[in-house]
Amino acid sequence: MGILTPNGYGLSEFEDALRNSISGIRFIEKLKELNFACHVGGIPVNFKERAKEYFTNEALLAMNEAMIYAGIASIDAWKDAGYEIPGENSEVNWDTGAIIGAGLGGMDTIGELVVPKVTAGKVRRMGSTIVEQTMASSVSAKVGGLLALGNQLSSNSSACNTGTEAIIDAYYRIKHGYAKQMLAGGVEGSSEFTWGGFDAMKVLNSTSNDAPEKASRPMSASSGGFIPGSGGGVMFLESLESAQKRGARIYAEIIGGSLNCGGQRMGGSMTAPNPTSVQRCIQSTVKMANIQPTEIDYINGHLTGTMADPKEVNNWSKALGLSGSQLPYINSTKSLIGHCLGAAGSIEAIGTVIQMTKGFMHKSINCEDLHEEIKPFESKVVRETINKEINIAAKASFGFGDVNGCMIFKKWKN
Repeated sequence: MGILTPNGYGLSEFEDALRNSISGIRFIEKLKELNFACHVGGIPVNFKERAKEYFTNEALLAMNEAMIYAGIASIDAWKDAGYEIPGENSEVNWDTGAIIGAGLGGMDTIGELVVPKVTAGKVRRMGSTIVEQTMASSVSAKVGGLLALGNQLSSNSSACNTGTEAIIDAYYRIKHGYAKQMLAGGVEGSSEFTWGGFDAMKVLNSTSNDAPEKASRPMSASSGGFIPGSGGGVMFLESLESAQKRGARIYAEIIGGSLNCGGQRMGGSMTAPNPTSVQRCIQSTVKMANIQPTEIDYINGHLTGTMADPKEVNNWSKALGLSGSQLPYINSTKSLIGHCLGAAGSIEAIGTVIQMTKGFMHKSINCEDLHEEIKPFESKVVRETINKEINIAAKASFGFGDVNGCMIFKKWKN
């Protein structure tokens, strides 16, 4: 696994941040200068300096923020899987591919370079690498070249469900024998051109500009919207046969994954999920995993800090047929890093696996004043970090466009 988040670079830092409730949300002066209502957000600290450890200055000239995140997270995942970075003259790896997506990747390039240059009639001043940085598949294309990948190489985009969808799609590709190994995940940059639309929608919390660490408030009665975040998370998926043959270290097993859409009916819309489709997605994943709902120890929720949070918790309850204290433990990683949009699902999936392998559940911060509709489940909302074995965990994402994704992980035991 490879990860770059607002509160930690790499697996060890991220684990420490989760264990110790370290928030990555900070005041961003530029947002205030641009007259945003929300002045806080989550950006990986010193990521440009980190990038120099991975790429030459020449290479960085042709990479935007999302591409940098994809490159760093993928290289780290590749190394974590036990491989060395291939040389420029290496053979193509035909059995390995990548599905790495973004919600609005490349907006920094478009907003800062393409639009101003084209508008000023200076098209020829944009440089020869401009298409590389603005094509929708730039994040996966960059990784394919870095690692000489020869299997499926593509970028998906399904709003907040992007990272989760990428992992599920890669899981199916391996499951059906089309690939032995796949890199999968999502990335998202921190451009004001990305975040501006959400600020215009008034879905960002603007009430905690003076207290950034208190701004992201999933499941709280006083939540005023989500907080934008950025970063990247990439998982290295592999068939069991391949992993065992090469003696790979295995963190966990994916035992089920489902995707669906609510058709923007029955309460669903472009910006809200159809509750029936959410429940169906969860139920189909549980069925595929061949487990009982009571076997799920932990849920890493989508939980963003909006009015959708109580609806989500109730959807979990209805889908699993478990009420009150019967519900599995549930928390929100977004309380610590904000909503990383296209990267959210994969970052949180990695957070789920870290908690599973290390035996703890991290605190959901800023929900001391639990939302009234969530109070029936109060005993299962993780409001203090606890050490507890997790054998089976569920991770779900629900995105704009009324699209859903759910996957279930099982702790690997030799």
